[in-house]
Amino acid sequence: MKLYNTLTRKKEEFVPLNKGEVTMYSCGPTVYNYFHIGNARPFIVFDALRRYLEYRGYKVIFVQNFTDIDDKMIKRANEEGTTVAELGERFIAEYFADADALGIKRATHHPRATENIDAIIDMIKKLEDKGYAYNRDGDVYFSAKKFAEYGKLSHQPLDELEAGARIDVSEQKDDDMDFALWKKQKPNEPAWESPWGMGRPGWHIECSAMANRYLGKTIDIHSGGQDLIFPHHENEIAQSECANGAPFARYWLHNGYINIDNRKMSKSLGNFFTVRDILAEFEPEAIRFFMLSAHYRSPINFSKELMLQAKTGLERLYNCARNLEFLSKQADAGQADDTVLKMLATYKNEFIEAMEDDLNTALAISKLFDLAREINTMVTESSTAQTVTSAAQALKELGGILGILQKEDDNSLENEIEELIEKRTAARKDKNFALADEIRDKLKSRGIILEDTPSGVKWRKE
Repeated sequence: MKLYNTLTRKKEEFVPLNKGEVTMYSCGPTVYNYFHIGNARPFIVFDALRRYLEYRGYKVIFVQNFTDIDDKMIKRANEEGTTVAELGERFIAEYFADADALGIKRATHHPRATENIDAIIDMIKKLEDKGYAYNRDGDVYFSAKKFAEYGKLSHQPLDELEAGARIDVSEQKDDDMDFALWKKQKPNEPAWESPWGMGRPGWHIECSAMANRYLGKTIDIHSGGQDLIFPHHENEIAQSECANGAPFARYWLHNGYINIDNRKMSKSLGNFFTVRDILAEFEPEAIRFFMLSAHYRSPINFSKELMLQAKTGLERLYNCARNLEFLSKQADAGQADDTVLKMLATYKNEFIEAMEDDLNTALAISKLFDLAREINTMVTESSTAQTVTSAAQALKELGGILGILQKEDDNSLENEIEELIEKRTAARKDKNFALADEIRDKLKSRGIILEDTPSGVKWRKE
């Protein structure tokens, strides 16, 4: 498998440190609100990568953190008259509700910053002892320029990074490029005891400390959104490599931005959507299908029209699956058709080739459509049960890698449709064509299309 490594700016053959095992860290949410549609893209994309690696037989140790202490959380907790801890608990639960709905597998470990204060303090002490960090009246900073390779991930000269650096009026840094490892407690803020007094961790250090604790000094894959390359991931590299004396992550993967109706998502523009908002209108798998329909490194545009197109495309694949289910109920026993088996193997290999080429889910999805088209042509009423089963298994297997085509039809809805079809069939036998047409129209108004075949009536969703 080849993956595009942001660190080297080229596709590289993926070879994990330990045979048969992959260590992977992906930046999680700051839990002060529901996560938005922009957050959903890396969560879904890198879940697909994890699923594919597991499909290929790797044991994936996957870590995704929760940032449960930062300025935004403190601000919102104060506004709501609650504690930061209570706010974090609430939105961690809300994260899981939305992520589970989107088919995002739970990580091997979901560490929280507040539960790893000891590991964070240990890493800061190590940096201080090695001369990479300094204390200014309870605030501890990392000396960025002491790390000779600072800027190697973002591929920007140090002077350009320095020009874009921000400095808060309350900070006492030696240099604009330096960043906070530990923040001195302010009035009415949560705080923990430390060698530098009461305070809390900076944002960047938590990921370095938790990756080290749960995955080791050097990990295989670190992933996240493109917006995290600088300063967050750049700072993670600096901290981790200076503290541990070893490379931090061997492969850095970043997904492209998401725009809303061709404009950058922004609350001020009124085009800011949480996943909870989108789930109220669209099926979770349709959202997932949409996110994977473009290559992960490319920018993607989100709009209602494009979501409707994704919904229609996904339904085409489900109609193929439902057709196979219909055929399986009346297929005769017998050996699987070799021609069909060869076709299934061909598309399976092409799907895998797409995924092996830098996780090209867009091409993989196109191969699923090609597969569905061939199945619809080659698997018919005369096919054996083994042929039908093989086709159905191939479609579901490949869909499962992307986290789609796993939904079972609502039995109550399916039973209602079948009952109406039986009533329509009986009406036609009694030559009550008015009733038969009425039932067909009723189903059509609900998006259910009937097809009369020699083997019986098949139905599909529009």
